[in-house]
Amino acid sequence: GFYRNIILNNPRKRNALSLAMLQSLREDLLHDVKSKDLRVIIISAEGPVFCSGHDLKELTSEDDVKHHSQVFEICAEVMTLIQKLPVPVIAKVNGLATAAGCQLVASCDIAVASEKSQFATPGVNIGLFCSTPAVALGRSLPRKVALEMLFTGEPLSAREALMHGLVSKVVPEDKLEEETMKISHKICESSKSILALGKATFYRQMTQDVDTAYKMTSQVMADNLTLRDGQEGIEAFIQKRKPVWSH
Repeated sequence: GFYRNIILNNPRKRNALSLAMLQSLREDLLHDVKSKDLRVIIISAEGPVFCSGHDLKELTSEDDVKHHSQVFEICAEVMTLIQKLPVPVIAKVNGLATAAGCQLVASCDIAVASEKSQFATPGVNIGLFCSTPAVALGRSLPRKVALEMLFTGEPLSAREALMHGLVSKVVPEDKLEEETMKISHKICESSKSILALGKATFYRQMTQDVDTAYKMTSQVMADNLTLRDGQEGIEAFIQKRKPVWSH
């Protein structure tokens, strides 16, 4: 009951982020998210493609600008929601992740990929520059690496993605589930309330200058000590026992 597995399950359409898929993903991410039992969310996919990005059939001239804007707005909402959730979100990638699919991987807190996975932002090749995926890519990758992906559409291999920081780990395909669960189990050993505080603080300080970040995080650490689990953890360490978290 500690894990929520969200599986993109439309392999015939390469798990495209249609409006319906985005709405469903948002609903699944938010479902009972404040439950004490929920500690980790894992996003994976069926089929050889993790996610191909937006459903281009929804972006033709048959639909108006209002509809197109709605698609991009809910996509941005989902991507930013991931980092606002009080639990870590792990992308388990086994295949190709392109455009908004690559954006989804970059937006997750942790990403574990199989060796066969690839990552690309090929929108430039069809006349639709990946401007919204660039927000997540530009915050995950060195600028020149991100721009080469955006300007050329050429994919990064899993190893290249690891080298540049787009993913956390790369493992053989048959070890992907094991490695993802190993990370999840380790997360579950910690206090949910402490992890929630730490995650929120991490993303907040990333937008600040160094002096402001240190001032803010120093106060957060002082506040952390006033929490029940903060005191329990220190007492358990001193007493050389395992902590009993209240979450």
